[in-house]
Amino acid sequence: MRILIAFTSLSGNTRDLARRVRARCEERGHAVTWIETDIEGLAAAGPDPRHDLYLLGSWSDNAGRTPPEMKRFIAELVAAVGKPANLAVFGTGETQWGEAYYCGAVRRMAAFFGTRHPRLEIEQMPHGEHDSTKVRRWTDHILDTIETTDHADPARHVA
Repeated sequence: MRILIAFTSLSGNTRDLARRVRARCEERGHAVTWIETDIEGLAAAGPDPRHDLYLLGSWSDNAGRTPPEMKRFIAELVAAVGKPANLAVFGTGETQWGEAYYCGAVRRMAAFFGTRHPRLEIEQMPHGEHDSTKVRRWTDHILDTIETTDHADPARHVA
């Protein structure tokens, strides 16, 4: 399956989270396109921006808002492929700014795309076994939910 992971990171926390998600996708044998929206746009995905799955990650700006670089990327994505059905969101946040703002960008992106997938929200930075397990379970759940016989290895297809 072709997976596009696009994220923005201010302090490096969301980048670390994105790396963990990418590693799990690659462990499961998927091809991953990696875009850091702080420095790249959708053009970094190559001539064909269509992927089987889109995973978008963000930190939350002032009052839980989506950072401008992610908003720009989302506009490019929607202009190129519409609102993908297979899209999930992840991100980092800090509850010290209040529950209403915690991972606000993640919640806003999920609402904008109307994703049916659960959000992955991590407090500050991923660390410890608890967060590692949470990332692995979320990634596996997303992959298991969208993998179909159309994406599976043809040799494993059972009629």
